[in-house]
Amino acid sequence: MRKRGHRRNKLTYPFVLKACAGAEALQEGRQAHGEIVKHGLDNDVYVQNNLVNFYGCCKEIVDANKVFDEMSERTVVSWNAVITASVENFRVKDAIGYFIKMRDCGFAPDETTMVILFSACAQLGYLSLGRVLHSLVIVRGLSLNCQLGTALVDMYAKSGNVSYSSRVFDRMEEKNVWTWSAMILGFAQHGFAKEALELFGEMMRSSCTRPNYVTFLGVLCACSHSGLVDDGYRYFHEMEHVHGIKPMMVHYAAMVDVLGRAGRLKDAYTFIINMPVEPEPILWRTLLSACIIHKANDTDGVGDEVRKRLLELEPRRSGNLVLVANMYAEAGMWDRAANIRKVMRDGRLKKMAGESCIELNGSIYPFLSGYDSQSDFDGIYSLLDTLSLQMKMINHL
Repeated sequence: MRKRGHRRNKLTYPFVLKACAGAEALQEGRQAHGEIVKHGLDNDVYVQNNLVNFYGCCKEIVDANKVFDEMSERTVVSWNAVITASVENFRVKDAIGYFIKMRDCGFAPDETTMVILFSACAQLGYLSLGRVLHSLVIVRGLSLNCQLGTALVDMYAKSGNVSYSSRVFDRMEEKNVWTWSAMILGFAQHGFAKEALELFGEMMRSSCTRPNYVTFLGVLCACSHSGLVDDGYRYFHEMEHVHGIKPMMVHYAAMVDVLGRAGRLKDAYTFIINMPVEPEPILWRTLLSACIIHKANDTDGVGDEVRKRLLELEPRRSGNLVLVANMYAEAGMWDRAANIRKVMRDGRLKKMAGESCIELNGSIYPFLSGYDSQSDFDGIYSLLDTLSLQMKMINHL
């Protein structure tokens, strides 16, 4: 188009930017941005919306925010674009801040806005805000379509409120494969394996919806949590040979977890060796963790072979070395465990600190492993010790 001398206009560049966003082609997108400025199209709201989206998809959140802040005119789509960019770049608090500004500026959120924000709440486990947003959906009379309903189901499930997730699911008049999959996965991840498998059976009996790769991930997760090894094998086989869904690495990892949790370590090892694709390190890490749990870490057993395979693939990954050190420590091989720790120190390899967060009275409190700057740090650990002691007492009753 350029070589033939055709003039580009405000309708041309948004599609170019969408293509660059889909391919994460940052350099080409920046060149398009330069041409947009050159042709005086950088004040068009349609073009600017796609610039925000492009930079967000390319993980250039600072540039996305800059384009948005410089917009002289905004629409609901503009706000949705910058909120999406924030969520996709794990700037969830920024996304919530933009939502507040959006309402302060007199813009009414639409279904797309709410879907994005429910995704943000799911990432943080921010249940109280999710409930407020849900009430806003009801007050504004927004249609609980498949997209919005599925986002609600997913948000409640990931925030730990599986019962309310199920209530929203049951009230939805229209469901698609993502709705069913979100509920099945929600049940499975919270230990409701029976409910997850029953729901999958209901989906297959009463719905014309065909399962997808996420559906089977939830099903395999349910089998893992309930120790249903034979069912896990059956569903894994049916996924490809009945439903035509080629297993992805996450499905292989889930199947290894099914076998590993059940203590079938040699079967899990054989399963990995016989895979039709090259196994990724995540599979060996999953199996090594199972070996540690089941004390299969003698130097002549499965654990040692798994250790060798993992370190061949990722010899300098700190998480792998920590797992190996733990394996030796569990076996009482303190010298070997100390040597692994020394290798980490000499190589200046540090394990990324574990991170979690809880919501209390509408605020999010993050916790980092080994980070003791909380003002009531001693009280927190005292309470944890008390809870641990009480659980041990109950276990011995």
